[in-house]
Amino acid sequence: MNPLLARLKATGSPAVGLGCMNLSHGYGHSVTEAEGRRALEEAFEMGYRHFDTATLYGATANERLVGKALAGRRDAILLASKCGMAIDPELGRKVIDGRPATLRRQCEASLERLQVDHIDLYYLHRWDKGVPIEESVGELARLVEEGKIGAIGLSEVSAATLRRARDEHPIAAVQSEYSLWTRNPEIAVLEACREADTLFVAFSPLGRGFLAGAVRESESLIEGDVRRGMPRFSTENLTRNLALLAELEAGARELDVTSGQLALAWLRARGDDILPIPGTRRVAHMRENLAAAELGLNADTVARLDTLFTPHRIAGARYAEAPQAEVDTEQFTE
Repeated sequence: MNPLLARLKATGSPAVGLGCMNLSHGYGHSVTEAEGRRALEEAFEMGYRHFDTATLYGATANERLVGKALAGRRDAILLASKCGMAIDPELGRKVIDGRPATLRRQCEASLERLQVDHIDLYYLHRWDKGVPIEESVGELARLVEEGKIGAIGLSEVSAATLRRARDEHPIAAVQSEYSLWTRNPEIAVLEACREADTLFVAFSPLGRGFLAGAVRESESLIEGDVRRGMPRFSTENLTRNLALLAELEAGARELDVTSGQLALAWLRARGDDILPIPGTRRVAHMRENLAAAELGLNADTVARLDTLFTPHRIAGARYAEAPQAEVDTEQFTE
């Protein structure tokens, strides 16, 4: 069994984890520390055990928040964080840096912020294409040997890069965007994960809120919201995509669930080795997402959703040109 699955089973974790980014980063809103701590504490109490953060989020603020909120619960959770992409305090912008010395420095700083002596799962947040993947993974392997991290993960990598990396050291998990309207992992990387018993952790499984009905007008996205620069959320593309959402919502009403729950249940139906980590600032949404872990779908419903959200029906690319250049994932061709 994959060691992360064993860890999740030991903690009694449900099949849905919690992406913590939204509390500090990405969508133009951030909560106060008190609000964030209460939300994370409630998430633990309602049953979440897999918590995912990163050096990047909130320019390290998210790791500090997670560390404070989950202090005293270390043995009961699977704690994941990420390195290799951070906000440079001098430049004031995001920098991708996969050099071994940088990864070691970021790991040691993460341990301090999280108030722990080891991190269960530590991802290379982005592959720095100027550094061979073997060098970055080799340094992470040394951190495993030293007991500072339990397992290595990679984020937003291709099948080819994953195979190169695992020749250097076993890769416990790959994290990439995967949802009804982002099916790219089905091109190749899911198969590569299954070749070597690597878990697939799906971030943005609700399509950055779209599949839960959270965005119906481009104008509603506030300054600082990353979705403002994503082609799928432009006025023209969003209008076309809303027609698909209407069909998803109709199917959800038939099952007496929300569209978000139906989207998460579809993802869970893709395999037990796929772990969605939806993120939200709202405790009610955390509870709603957690309930989706128990929702089973029959084969006909899964097939209907597969057909409804085939990639060619989605209007707009996942990323604009610059952020797309930062990732290594496969893309569908026209």
